[in-house]
Amino acid sequence: MKSDSKRQMSRAVAIAALAIAIVSPTLFAQGRTAPRGERQGLPLPPGADRPVTPGEIQQMFDAYVVMQAQDVLKLNENQYPRFITRLRNLQQIRRRGENQRMMVLNQLRRLLNDPEGRFDEAMVKERLKMLEDLRVNVAADVKQAQDSLDEVLDLRQQARFRVFEEEMERRKVELVMRTRQANRPARDR
Repeated sequence: MKSDSKRQMSRAVAIAALAIAIVSPTLFAQGRTAPRGERQGLPLPPGADRPVTPGEIQQMFDAYVVMQAQDVLKLNENQYPRFITRLRNLQQIRRRGENQRMMVLNQLRRLLNDPEGRFDEAMVKERLKMLEDLRVNVAADVKQAQDSLDEVLDLRQQARFRVFEEEMERRKVELVMRTRQANRPARDR
Protein backbone atom coordinates (compact mmCIF):
# COMPACT_ATOMS: atom_id res chain seq x y z
CA MET A 1 0.00 0.00 0.00
CA LYS A 2 2.82 2.37 0.88
CA SER A 3 4.56 1.80 -2.49
CA ASP A 4 1.32 2.62 -4.35
CA SER A 5 1.21 5.92 -2.48
CA LYS A 6 4.84 6.63 -3.37
CA ARG A 7 4.20 5.81 -7.02
CA GLN A 8 1.17 8.07 -7.13
CA MET A 9 3.21 10.89 -5.59
CA SER A 10 6.08 10.30 -8.04
CA ARG A 11 3.62 10.27 -10.89
CA ALA A 12 2.06 13.53 -9.77
CA VAL A 13 5.50 15.13 -9.54
CA ALA A 14 6.45 13.91 -13.03
CA ILE A 15 3.22 15.18 -14.55
CA ALA A 16 3.61 18.54 -12.80
CA ALA A 17 7.20 18.80 -14.01
CA LEU A 18 6.13 18.05 -17.57
CA ALA A 19 3.38 20.64 -17.36
CA ILE A 20 5.92 23.21 -16.13
CA ALA A 21 8.21 22.27 -18.99
CA ILE A 22 5.42 22.85 -21.48
CA VAL A 23 4.36 26.19 -20.01
CA SER A 24 7.76 27.61 -19.03
CA PRO A 25 9.17 28.16 -22.51
CA THR A 26 5.93 29.86 -23.49
CA LEU A 27 5.81 32.20 -20.51
CA PHE A 28 9.45 32.88 -19.76
CA ALA A 29 11.35 32.64 -23.04
CA GLN A 30 9.93 35.85 -24.44
CA GLY A 31 9.28 37.59 -21.15
CA ARG A 32 5.56 38.02 -21.96
CA THR A 33 4.54 37.96 -18.34
CA ALA A 34 6.17 37.82 -14.96
CA PRO A 35 6.23 34.47 -13.20
CA ARG A 36 3.27 33.98 -10.88
CA GLY A 37 5.30 34.26 -7.68
CA GLU A 38 6.85 37.51 -8.86
CA ARG A 39 3.42 38.97 -9.71
CA GLN A 40 2.27 38.17 -6.19
CA GLY A 41 5.40 39.64 -4.58
CA LEU A 42 6.73 36.21 -3.55
CA PRO A 43 10.38 35.28 -3.99
CA LEU A 44 11.03 32.84 -6.82
CA PRO A 45 13.05 29.67 -6.38
CA PRO A 46 16.56 29.77 -7.88
CA GLY A 47 16.43 29.31 -11.66
CA ALA A 48 12.68 30.01 -11.97
CA ASP A 49 13.35 33.09 -14.07
CA ARG A 50 15.21 31.19 -16.80
CA PRO A 51 13.71 29.18 -19.65
CA VAL A 52 13.73 25.41 -19.38
CA THR A 53 16.50 23.86 -21.47
CA PRO A 54 15.80 21.14 -24.06
CA GLY A 55 17.79 18.71 -21.90
CA GLU A 56 15.59 19.47 -18.89
CA ILE A 57 12.46 18.99 -20.98
CA GLN A 58 13.82 15.65 -22.19
CA GLN A 59 14.51 14.54 -18.62
CA MET A 60 11.01 15.54 -17.54
CA PHE A 61 9.50 13.77 -20.51
CA ASP A 62 11.53 10.64 -19.72
CA ALA A 63 10.18 10.72 -16.15
CA TYR A 64 6.66 11.13 -17.52
CA VAL A 65 7.19 8.11 -19.80
CA VAL A 66 8.30 6.00 -16.83
CA MET A 67 5.18 6.92 -14.87
CA GLN A 68 2.81 6.36 -17.78
CA ALA A 69 4.44 3.03 -18.66
CA GLN A 70 3.65 1.66 -15.22
CA ASP A 71 -0.08 2.14 -15.82
CA VAL A 72 -0.12 1.11 -19.47
CA LEU A 73 1.83 -2.08 -18.85
CA LYS A 74 0.18 -2.88 -15.53
CA LEU A 75 3.49 -3.77 -13.94
CA ASN A 76 3.42 -5.82 -10.76
CA GLU A 77 5.52 -5.18 -7.65
CA ASN A 78 8.32 -7.50 -8.82
CA GLN A 79 8.54 -6.06 -12.32
CA TYR A 80 8.42 -2.37 -11.45
CA PRO A 81 11.95 -1.77 -10.02
CA ARG A 82 13.67 -3.87 -12.68
CA PHE A 83 11.59 -2.28 -15.45
CA ILE A 84 12.41 1.26 -14.29
CA THR A 85 16.15 0.57 -14.18
CA ARG A 86 16.16 -1.03 -17.62
CA LEU A 87 13.91 1.59 -19.20
CA ARG A 88 16.14 4.40 -17.92
CA ASN A 89 19.15 2.55 -19.33
CA LEU A 90 17.42 2.29 -22.72
CA GLN A 91 16.53 6.00 -22.63
CA GLN A 92 20.11 6.92 -21.72
CA ILE A 93 21.58 4.82 -24.55
CA ARG A 94 19.24 6.41 -27.08
CA ARG A 95 19.94 9.92 -25.83
CA ARG A 96 23.71 9.40 -25.77
CA GLY A 97 23.61 7.94 -29.30
CA GLU A 98 21.58 10.87 -30.59
CA ASN A 99 23.96 13.38 -28.94
CA GLN A 100 26.98 11.67 -30.49
CA ARG A 101 25.27 11.57 -33.87
CA MET A 102 24.50 15.29 -33.72
CA MET A 103 28.10 16.05 -32.74
CA VAL A 104 29.45 14.19 -35.79
CA LEU A 105 26.84 15.79 -38.06
CA ASN A 106 27.86 19.24 -36.80
CA GLN A 107 31.50 18.41 -37.54
CA LEU A 108 30.48 17.31 -41.02
CA ARG A 109 28.47 20.51 -41.49
CA ARG A 110 31.50 22.63 -40.53
CA LEU A 111 33.66 20.71 -43.00
CA LEU A 112 31.13 21.34 -45.78
CA ASN A 113 30.77 25.03 -44.93
CA ASP A 114 34.46 25.90 -44.75
CA PRO A 115 34.73 29.70 -45.01
CA GLU A 116 37.65 29.40 -47.43
CA GLY A 117 35.76 26.93 -49.63
CA ARG A 118 38.14 24.05 -48.98
CA PHE A 119 36.86 20.50 -49.13
CA ASP A 120 38.88 18.04 -47.06
CA GLU A 121 37.91 14.75 -48.64
CA ALA A 122 39.77 12.64 -46.07
CA MET A 123 38.06 14.37 -43.12
CA VAL A 124 34.63 14.06 -44.75
CA LYS A 125 35.19 10.35 -45.39
CA GLU A 126 36.28 9.91 -41.78
CA ARG A 127 33.14 11.64 -40.46
CA LEU A 128 30.90 9.58 -42.75
CA LYS A 129 32.56 6.41 -41.45
CA MET A 130 32.10 7.67 -37.88
CA LEU A 131 28.38 8.19 -38.57
CA GLU A 132 27.99 4.69 -39.96
CA ASP A 133 29.96 3.09 -37.11
CA LEU A 134 27.90 5.06 -34.62
CA ARG A 135 24.65 3.96 -36.27
CA VAL A 136 25.68 0.30 -36.08
CA ASN A 137 26.99 0.51 -32.50
CA VAL A 138 24.01 2.44 -31.15
CA ALA A 139 21.60 0.05 -32.87
CA ALA A 140 23.38 -2.89 -31.19
CA ASP A 141 23.34 -1.16 -27.79
CA VAL A 142 19.65 -0.27 -28.14
CA LYS A 143 18.82 -3.85 -29.13
CA GLN A 144 20.70 -5.21 -26.11
CA ALA A 145 18.93 -2.75 -23.78
CA GLN A 146 15.56 -3.55 -25.39
CA ASP A 147 16.17 -7.29 -24.98
CA SER A 148 17.08 -6.73 -21.33
CA LEU A 149 13.87 -4.76 -20.83
CA ASP A 150 11.83 -7.47 -22.55
CA GLU A 151 13.14 -10.02 -20.03
CA VAL A 152 11.10 -8.24 -17.36
CA LEU A 153 7.86 -8.15 -19.40
CA ASP A 154 5.47 -10.83 -20.55
CA LEU A 155 4.51 -11.02 -24.25
CA ARG A 156 1.43 -8.81 -23.92
CA GLN A 157 3.41 -6.18 -22.02
CA GLN A 158 6.14 -6.25 -24.67
CA ALA A 159 3.57 -5.56 -27.38
CA ARG A 160 1.94 -2.82 -25.30
CA PHE A 161 5.33 -1.27 -24.66
CA ARG A 162 6.13 -1.04 -28.41
CA VAL A 163 2.80 0.69 -29.09
CA PHE A 164 3.23 2.90 -26.01
CA GLU A 165 6.72 4.02 -27.09
CA GLU A 166 5.41 5.05 -30.49
CA GLU A 167 2.57 7.03 -28.91
CA MET A 168 5.00 8.76 -26.52
CA GLU A 169 7.30 9.68 -29.41
CA ARG A 170 4.36 11.19 -31.29
CA ARG A 171 3.34 13.17 -28.20
CA LYS A 172 6.89 14.45 -27.78
CA VAL A 173 6.95 15.69 -31.38
CA GLU A 174 3.58 17.38 -30.88
CA LEU A 175 4.85 18.99 -27.66
CA VAL A 176 7.92 20.36 -29.43
CA MET A 177 5.81 21.71 -32.28
CA ARG A 178 3.35 23.39 -29.90
CA THR A 179 6.17 24.91 -27.88
CA ARG A 180 7.85 26.26 -31.01
CA GLN A 181 4.54 27.66 -32.23
CA ALA A 182 3.88 29.33 -28.87
CA ASN A 183 7.39 30.83 -28.77
CA ARG A 184 7.18 32.37 -32.23
CA PRO A 185 6.50 36.09 -32.30
CA ALA A 186 2.84 36.88 -33.06
CA ARG A 187 3.67 38.26 -36.51
CA ASP A 188 5.16 34.91 -37.59
CA ARG A 189 2.12 32.83 -36.59
